[in-house]
Amino acid sequence: MRKITIQSMCTTATENVSATVRQIKTLERAGCDLVRVAVPTMYAAKALKEIRCQISIPLIADIHFSPELAIASIENDADKIRINPGNISDKTALRKIIKAAKAKNIPIRIGVNEGSLEKDLSEKYGPYSAKALALSAKRWIEFFEHEKFKNLVVSVKSSDVKTMIAANRLLKKFCKYPIHLGVTESGTLETGTIKSAIGIGALLAEGIGDTIRVSLSADPIHEVRVAKKILDSLDLIKLPLRIIACPTCGRTKANVSELAQKLENELLPKTPTSIAVLGCGVNFAGESKGADYAIIGTSKNKFSLYKKDQPLIKNANFQTIFKYLNDNLSCKKR
Repeated sequence: MRKITIQSMCTTATENVSATVRQIKTLERAGCDLVRVAVPTMYAAKALKEIRCQISIPLIADIHFSPELAIASIENDADKIRINPGNISDKTALRKIIKAAKAKNIPIRIGVNEGSLEKDLSEKYGPYSAKALALSAKRWIEFFEHEKFKNLVVSVKSSDVKTMIAANRLLKKFCKYPIHLGVTESGTLETGTIKSAIGIGALLAEGIGDTIRVSLSADPIHEVRVAKKILDSLDLIKLPLRIIACPTCGRTKANVSELAQKLENELLPKTPTSIAVLGCGVNFAGESKGADYAIIGTSKNKFSLYKKDQPLIKNANFQTIFKYLNDNLSCKKR
């Protein structure tokens, strides 16, 4: 099982050290592996040192346009910097950034998106061009390699899912460095979750990608939760609980949605466990064998519990079944 690193980004003003540290620690508890903060000012760059000494996951400085802020971020203990070279373009300034990163032995993420695409590529290929994004990344990789800097991570992002997928497939053909995946500016919680699951999930399923960020217009805690669900769905991690729930139909004999949600919200096994929640017995034979446990609705308020296909409890209320699972799975408190 290959390790995919989950990244998120703070929404706090980086200069507000206490608020930023508090949010980072919340994200870490949720499963975030590394965190990015915006560095729009020199005050923000100087705050990195104080933030870094209070957290335990790597801190990435996110810089646009300003080589001075990139260098200041490195000097103030950022573990990595993210720049879009196309937004800086001054190669003398980029060389100074490289020199500073070499001195501290920290990686640089080369970011490419439509907002940083070079004019010649944009004019030649037009908007939302996967080829233009990949060619821009190739151009900048070659520049950094020419400067003898290979401590790189590379990302090509788009808000268009098909463009993002195609660009990363092209990138994979020539890129030997870790690839960071994300659908940039993907949208609100629901829309962004769907777009990110499609874009990131498709590429991960093909073996492309090393770090991911689900970009949502929402509390970043949701970015981490969605990222974990994507990885769990592809068996790249194993969450404590995986719920298999039928979509329900006229045969349904139980409130599957409420039941499944209650399990997700309140049950936290100590070892990875899958539970199928089925409204009737139609899919019982297959789903009960595929899951560790199966709960089948038998009447309006009655359920049966099976382990694989062996019955454990028959025609009991949900509270009885929940207590059995909670007791026997050595559950932790949420």
